[in-house]
Amino acid sequence: MYELFNVTDKVIVVTGGTGVLGAAMVEYLAKHGAKVVVLARNKEKGDSLVNKVRGNGGDALFLVSDVNDRKVLEQNRDDILEKYKKIDVLINGAGGNMPGATIGPDKTIFDLNMDDFKTVVDLNLFGTVLPSLVFGASMTEKKKGSIINISSEASLRPLTRVVGYGASKAAVNNFTMFLATELATKFGEGLRVNAIAPGFFITEQNRALLTQSDGSYTDRGNTIISHTPFGRFGEPEELLGTLHWLVSDASKFVTGTLTVVDGGFDAFSI
Repeated sequence: MYELFNVTDKVIVVTGGTGVLGAAMVEYLAKHGAKVVVLARNKEKGDSLVNKVRGNGGDALFLVSDVNDRKVLEQNRDDILEKYKKIDVLINGAGGNMPGATIGPDKTIFDLNMDDFKTVVDLNLFGTVLPSLVFGASMTEKKKGSIINISSEASLRPLTRVVGYGASKAAVNNFTMFLATELATKFGEGLRVNAIAPGFFITEQNRALLTQSDGSYTDRGNTIISHTPFGRFGEPEELLGTLHWLVSDASKFVTGTLTVVDGGFDAFSI
């Protein structure tokens, strides 16, 4: 019997796969029968994650990567194809921020560090575009594949402070829609591109911004919670249902979309 949500034996590449959200995706997909390839810079973290997946009976591979280096990505692709013979899904999860690309309460936009701003754009935007080109080209050969970009709540509203991150993630949304149209019209309806915009989840990147050392919320953390109808931050596993849907054939007629998973933050009004 055909199962819409079956992801067994799909080869899924996850960039930034060792982060809090990325690791949750890797473990979940492997648990459901996918063959998951983790791409990240930190070999120790990558090996640890893959060993954990294998210890639970899953199929996973770690490759040291750099989402801004085309040659490295092409070597990653070749290694994946040699082992698994295909690439079904790409999840562009790599991303991040830098202090110089943020505007703190004691600063103004004129204190923006342009070098850091460019670095953040390189990581979030170009670090999505390059893997999409490298791995997407492989998908076009069999005229089937799904690319899922991890965007952000910051892409939907100009949140205070995170000017570089927000601008780069907004660009990812636009690129998602462009690439969805480009691939479907030129390579067929089997190629899909969508994005997920997580709301506020505690990660290593934002932990110090949202929580105190004792676990209580900072002023910014409290402001976010007060503007979130659910009244709490998200848990990593709460992204996984949406991810599973986009990975599987259950979303076969879905492309060019942005799905927001934020506990109602974007809907809040006062």
